This record gives sequence, C-alpha cells and structure tokens, in this order.
Amino acid sequence: MATKSSTTTTVGVTEVTEVTEATEVTEAPYAAGTPLLGSMADLLGDPLAAYLRARRDHGDVVRFRAGPPGLRREIYGVFSAEGIQQVLATEAANFRKDNAIYEELRHGLGNGLLTSQDERYRRQRRLIQPLFTRRRVEGYATAVTSEAAALAARWRETPGGADGAVELVEEMRGYALRVVGRVLFGSDVEQTIEVVRDSLPMLNERARARALSPVKLPRDWPTPANRRAARAQAGLYALCDAIISRRMAARERDVHEHAPGPVSEGGPVPEGGPGPEDGAAEDLLTLLIGAHNAEDGSLTRAELRDQVLVFFLAGHDTTATALTFALHLLARHPAEQRRVHEELDRALPDGRTPTAADLDALPRLTMVLKEAMRLFPPSPAVSRLAVAETVIGGRRIPAGAAVLVSQWVAHRHPAYWEDPERFDPERFTPQAEADRPRYAYFPFGGGPRACIGQHFSTLHSVLSLATLLRAYEVEDATDGGDIPLGAGITLLTKGPVRVRVRSRA
Repeated sequence: MATKSSTTTTVGVTEVTEVTEATEVTEAPYAAGTPLLGSMADLLGDPLAAYLRARRDHGDVVRFRAGPPGLRREIYGVFSAEGIQQVLATEAANFRKDNAIYEELRHGLGNGLLTSQDERYRRQRRLIQPLFTRRRVEGYATAVTSEAAALAARWRETPGGADGAVELVEEMRGYALRVVGRVLFGSDVEQTIEVVRDSLPMLNERARARALSPVKLPRDWPTPANRRAARAQAGLYALCDAIISRRMAARERDVHEHAPGPVSEGGPVPEGGPGPEDGAAEDLLTLLIGAHNAEDGSLTRAELRDQVLVFFLAGHDTTATALTFALHLLARHPAEQRRVHEELDRALPDGRTPTAADLDALPRLTMVLKEAMRLFPPSPAVSRLAVAETVIGGRRIPAGAAVLVSQWVAHRHPAYWEDPERFDPERFTPQAEADRPRYAYFPFGGGPRACIGQHFSTLHSVLSLATLLRAYEVEDATDGGDIPLGAGITLLTKGPVRVRVRSRA
C-alpha cells in the first residue's frame, strides 16, 4: 500500500512543499504452473508464450518456479522498460553474468566479451573497442555487399531462385556466416564455414539445455551428448588455433626485429606489424592480434580464440534472424515493400552497389529492419544473477536471485506499443523513438554490457537488404500462418520461412 509524506522548507520568501511517496515493497507473484514441475514445462516448451502470459496475468515483475520439489529454482522475470533499465544499466553492477547459462557458454565457447566479467571483461573491452568504431566497421562494407551480390546471383541461377521459392532461415544463416567469417578471417574464410556451421549451433543448444536442466550430468561422463559436444568443441578450437598460429607465425617473420621476444602458447602477442601474409586488407583477426595498449598489453592466443568464437556466435545467428524476418515481413506487406523499392531506386540510381555512405539515404529500409527486430528480436531474453537484494517496480528481488529481462515481452508491451503485433515501421521515426522509454526497445542489450558489434550488425543488415531488394521483389510463399518459434540463447525458428523471389529487371 502506498503512503505519502510531505516536508515544507523556505527558499527566500517562497515556501516549497515536497511530497514524497513511499510504496510498500511486496513479493513478486508466481506465474501459474503445475504442482510437480512448476513452470518448467512452459519454459522448456514455449518460453516466449510463457513470458507474455506471465506479464499479462501478473504484471511487470513475476516469479517462475521451475523443477520438481527439492530441485526447484526461482527465476524473476522483469518486463517493464524501467525495470529492464535497472537490471542492465543503472544497477548493472548488482546483476552479474554468474548464472547457469553463462557458465555453460564459458565452458563451451571460452571467456570472451560475451561471458567474461570484472577486470577481465574491462581489459578485453578496452583492447577491442577501438576495432569497432564506426570508421573501422564501415571498412567491412565491401565484404558485405560482395557476398550479398553473390547470393543474389545464385538465386538467379538456381531452381530455388528467380521465380522459385527460397527458404530464408538456412539461406540467411549460411550467408551471414560467410560474411562474419570473411570479416573475421579474410582469405581463410573457406576452411571455417563447414566446421562452424556444424558445431556452433549444437554447442549453443547444449548450453541452453544444460542451463535449464535441474540435474546436470558431469561433462566428462562418456554419454552420447557429452561426446558430441566434446567433438564439436575440439573441432572449433583446433580450427581457430590453427588459423591464429599461422597468422602469428607470419606476423613474427615480418616484425621479428621489433618483437620483444618469442611468443609462447598463451603468451602475449607482439605489437605492430603488417596484416596477413597474403597482403589482403586487414580482417578482424589481424586487428585483434595487433590490439595493444600500455595498460593492458595484448590478447593471448587463448583470448584470441575466445573472442573469435564469441564473434561467430553473436555475429552471424543474430543478423541472420534479423534478415530473415525483415524479408518475411516485407513479403507479407507489399505496400511497404514498394516504399522500400522506391527509396532504393532514389538512393542507388542505375542499380549501383550500396556503400556505407548510403546508410543515411535509406531511412525507410532502416525503419523496416528495426521493426523486424522489434517483432522478432534475435535475442529474445537476457539473464543475470542479483548480487544484493533490491527492489524493482515495488517488488523485492532477493540476493542470489536469477533474473530475466525479455526483449520479446518489452517489444510487445502495450504500455509502449499500440497494437503491438502489427507490423508498422512508422514506430521508428526519429520523433517516435524519442517519445519512448529507452528500454522499451533494446535488441542489442544496453548499459555497460551493450553489444559491441551493434554498428557492424546494422551495417551488415541494411547493406544486405539493400543489395538483395535492389535486385528482387519478394512474395510470401508460406501458408500465411504464424511462424513457429522457440527461444534459446537466440531466437529459434522451428519451421521454414519461405518467400518467392522475382527479379525486378
């Protein structure tokens, strides 16, 4: 129950009365569940619907009980923009990545920017942040548009292209993987694609499943799942280590007269020197090897591998999801697609290849992308662990509580979005964005742990869409129903997303 108190002070000749309102702190309500397993079946089977239903029925701070008695865990869902801002930004130090999902990711993919904490994270961020400035990121535009042009050409030449139907989920996943691999490894991209494509999704899903399971078998037990995970991890590590070693050996040959000494396994990387031995433009691995400052030194071989794996995980699957659903939504909304085509024809006369300099001339396409990421956020939820007791929205969050904030729910919250399920790019005019709370829309997270690759993701997505839509119209080739979805570390598409592509020429 709310209580009010007032105090009166005199400022000059004017009396000022301040009214303060204290709200009683209460316990968060429980989401509905079964007596035996609580909400576990809902969280495993359809977590997106479970989050939405919990907010609708119980408000902006809700407790989920998951697991059988004796093994049950509680998870606090926080769904308001104000509460999300507390967790990710204003009280970020109180909400750490000490929970089960990040523990599993650290074991499978190393301790890179996504999973590291405290001084390890701050050191990595200081070293890597300069590699993601807008100017640096714009240097990757040619890699994006050349791969997009190759995809457009393949659609024209294959039975699934031109007048045929394209399954967007796998097409965009393979395409985004090639772009990220090329940005990371340059001329070494070809040998990475198959290993990463086969191994990374499996390790991703294994981390999610183990994080939610109330009983975790030891990882060194020779179960089929453990053996598959070990093989996948070994393959990824061997691939990255081989490329890193080859690059560093070439670098040492070029700068040996300036190097402070030999580089040992796990030791520092020499500063300075040229790029890859084949003389190609600097890719991200080359820049990572050269990252150095007086305070933090350089990244070790193990740290280089960890960053590469994190960039693969965070960089390709999320962008693939954004591209899939942007094209899917345009296919279902032909009037909006016409507006985008008109904008592209104005911005890219004579069908020229788009560049980073064209981004400002494509506001409608950018609004479409943002609306696609609102309706289908590539990361549907983010989890943390509360260090100390705090209060969010009048609800007590105890120390040690698992806390979840959800883009999927916030992006549909009726307090911030009118008719939230409707596709409407006008929601992202500059004025509309300025009028909304900051954390009503947060596809790239927020606060001190906001995604370092946000500029690259936007560049990648807008230039990819511009290149493909300059060449094609897309028509919906599904049955018109909802696309079945799930939630892992990223948004999961459980069925095909098909469009028919027709050449605009």
